[in-house]
Amino acid sequence: MKKKFLFISFIALFMLILAACGEKKAVEEESSTDTPKEEEVTQTKEESTNENGTRTIEYLGESYEVPEKVERIVVTGAMEAMEDMVVLDVHPVGAIAIGGKFPELYASVTDKAESIGEKIKPNFEKILELNPDVILGSTKFPEEVQSKLEKIAPTILVSHISTNWESNLNLLAELTGKQADAEKILSTYKADIEAAKSTLTEKLQDQKVAAIRIRGGQAYVYPKEVFLNAVLYGELGLAVPDEVAKAKSQEAISVEQLADMNPDYLFVQFSTDENADAPNALEDFKKNPIIQNITAFKNDQVFVNVLDPLMEGGPAYSRIKFLEAIQQNLVK
Repeated sequence: MKKKFLFISFIALFMLILAACGEKKAVEEESSTDTPKEEEVTQTKEESTNENGTRTIEYLGESYEVPEKVERIVVTGAMEAMEDMVVLDVHPVGAIAIGGKFPELYASVTDKAESIGEKIKPNFEKILELNPDVILGSTKFPEEVQSKLEKIAPTILVSHISTNWESNLNLLAELTGKQADAEKILSTYKADIEAAKSTLTEKLQDQKVAAIRIRGGQAYVYPKEVFLNAVLYGELGLAVPDEVAKAKSQEAISVEQLADMNPDYLFVQFSTDENADAPNALEDFKKNPIIQNITAFKNDQVFVNVLDPLMEGGPAYSRIKFLEAIQQNLVK
């Protein structure tokens, strides 16, 4: 009897153990069903990030939502962006025309582009027709122009301030996946600046170097961080003439004032498009007796249009080309 009782107890205990194991397995299976594996979690996060096919980029303190893959870019108003496209070899679907055609300056990247209007006159209908992924406008645009562009596609206004040149280049690189190219361009340029700086510091220690632009028949100077001055004074560290140091923006300078400055080296930029009403302004300027007495003219150290006259002066392309011109003309 005792043995029979022990046998029955053993059977009961065994059944209890089986029931507990079954409950544990059920819980584990339920838990496994509700909780994705690690690989599944990762995949879910990726799908969530790309769910609407966009990404967020940062530019000069602002956030912009753009397509995950940007292939169709339209540039309007931002000459700076056009120069960056040349440097990074980015081909827009729509670009700025000058006088109804694309300038030779941008020929390498406008092979597949259509005109979207002149520099300050965007053709909104044409831009809409091109179905851009992103529009690169200009910070010079009024609010109403920006508003119309934003209704067509994500719009980023590219800074016209020359001190933002690196941010501008990196913006285009991030949009197009060319960050490595931008990094290489910037590191090479900065190394070249340091090499030129070491050579020029002693050579031009007591010399005045200036850059002017002739517009509408009038000569203009710019603040020390604007136009070609950013390279001359900001990066190469050359002495800043008083007339440049006092300039608050683009300011007219008379021949008498230029004579008082008396630069030893002078860079002159002149575009026929900017002097339509004074086509002979450059020749008249050079023939002026007061101008001819300036040291730079006496010593044949005046350099006209070392850059394409349409170049802005601030962007990476302008800086690279201007540094090449400085090395050719001043480092001798």
